[in-house]
This record gives sequence, structure tokens and C-alpha cells, in this order.
Amino acid sequence: MKAILLTGAAGFIGSNTASALLNRGDVVVGVDNLNDYYDPARKHANLKEIRAAAPDLEKFIFHETDIRDEDGIEALFAEHRFDAIVHLAAMAGVRASIQNPKLYLDVNLGGTLNLLQAGQRHGQPLFVFASTSSAYGPTKLIPFIETDHADRPLAPYPASKRAAELLGHSYFHLFGQDFTALRFFTVYGPRGRPDMMAYKVLDNIFRGTEVPLYNGGQMHRDWTYVDDIVQGVVAAADRPLGYEIINLGRGEPTLLADFVRLIEEQAGRPASLIDKPMPPADIDYTNADITKARELLGYDPKTSVEDGVRKFFHWYQHAVLEAGTP
Repeated sequence: MKAILLTGAAGFIGSNTASALLNRGDVVVGVDNLNDYYDPARKHANLKEIRAAAPDLEKFIFHETDIRDEDGIEALFAEHRFDAIVHLAAMAGVRASIQNPKLYLDVNLGGTLNLLQAGQRHGQPLFVFASTSSAYGPTKLIPFIETDHADRPLAPYPASKRAAELLGHSYFHLFGQDFTALRFFTVYGPRGRPDMMAYKVLDNIFRGTEVPLYNGGQMHRDWTYVDDIVQGVVAAADRPLGYEIINLGRGEPTLLADFVRLIEEQAGRPASLIDKPMPPADIDYTNADITKARELLGYDPKTSVEDGVRKFFHWYQHAVLEAGTP
């Protein structure tokens, strides 16, 4: 049994990670500020799902705390002893970051610094950081491999994540801080964020919301089911590796148009999406080389895109349409 500080615990990947850690018997101290980047009702629903399925509810301790609050973070470390920090909290979204870059740097870089500093003062627990495939920018190295310099991000969001990776290296060099940065590739699945493509397509089908389809769907993404991502996150929390950057994807890119078609097949009706040109902050292809993840983490993604879309649709039916939750 371990004690894990989990930031972003009410979010998409965070809530699924919380469930996985609780199911194996860990104590999870969850942190989330429940901000309104998307409807907080979705986050409250995620917390409800965690608690409903937790084998031992006393092992899930939740704090509504902002990672930018240095005193609040210090108080958590003073109250609890952590074996690992799993840092998933962030301002997400490539395109949204262009409109509010200062917020993205404050949260994604400043918040990470607060956690690193608190960790230094309290036993230096292993640090797992959620990064992004967007850090690669317009790379010509396909599949994306961790030895790429990744020094040409196309928007403030990936720039903030890449900066936090580099900050982690500084703490490893200066203090021996174990820091594993996990670059996630297009995650989807239950408890997904309403601003993510899979969720938006279903909202278009069932609620008539307007949704753009960039470049006519002629963009490949390495769609990765959330349970596979969580397996990699949990494995990273168990392994002090020094300083590492590791891709977590499926390694099998799928055309966006085909991904939408799979969703339509599950829904039994077509989407009505609006064709728009690809934004300048986007790239047309992502593909993870997951060799390093397999070797260092025992990472082994199991869920095909077809099965993942089916599972996501069943969750959406129950948790969104039937429950009436955003």
C-alpha cells in the first residue's frame, strides 16, 4: 500500500487513475480546484463515481485546492506523507491556450514548481508528470520518439508542458528528484472531458451542439483508451527511474474521419459536423513510439479503437444521457 498525492483527481484521467489506485489498495489524497474550464458538474459526477466504486472510501481523501496556492500545497505535505506525486492537474487544450497564455503558464509551470518545491521539503517523493504529445510540435520523426528535441511547440499549452518537463530535469540534476514525464497521446474514454472530440461528436448527435470537423477529418490521431493510459501512469508511480520522458499511446494512428464513423455506428445515427480548416496550432499526424514505455514500465495497451469507442459510448449513454449530467 502506498500513499499517493494525485492532482487533477476530479478530471478525466485523474478520476480514472484514482479508481485504479484505490482498487489496488493505495491511499489516494486527491487534489482538484474544480474550475469551470468545463462544467464542474462533470467533475462532481466523476468524484461521485470514484466514491461509489471505492473498495475502502476512507482511503480516498479529497481536497479542493488549487496547485497555484503555495500555502495550500504546503499544508497538504505537512499533513500527509507521500510515496509518490502523480501530477495530472493542468489547464488543458491546445487551441484554448492561445486565448489565455498567462493562465496556462501559471497553472502548468507555476503549479508544477509548487509541487516540486513542496516535495523537496517533505521527503522528495517520486514525481510523475502528465505531459503531452503536442510537445513534439511539427516533427518529421514518425513515429514520435522521446529522443526528439521537441523544441518547437505550436501553442502555449504544449510550451508550458515542455517547460515543466525541463524544470523536472533541473530538480533531478540538482537534487536527485525522480521525475517521469509521460507524454499522453489523444486519450479518450469514460469520464472524458466535454471539450474532447469523442465527447463532442456524441453531444452533436444527441444534443445538436455545433462541432467542427477540421480538415474534413483527414487527420490521424493515436487514439488511446484511458484504461491503457492509467496502466502506464500507475506503473510509473511504482518505478523510480531518475529522469525519463516516456510516450504513452497505442502506437496505431487512426484517421479522424474513421474515428467519427465508429462513434456514429455505436450511436446508430450520423453526426452533423461542420468542415473547417485545420488550425495553425494543430498537426495532421500523431503516432507514438511506445518501445520505451514497454521496456521501462511494462506498458501494454490492450484496448482497440473499436472496443474503446464502444465502451465510451456505453458510459456516455448511462452517465450523460440517462443521468442528465454535462
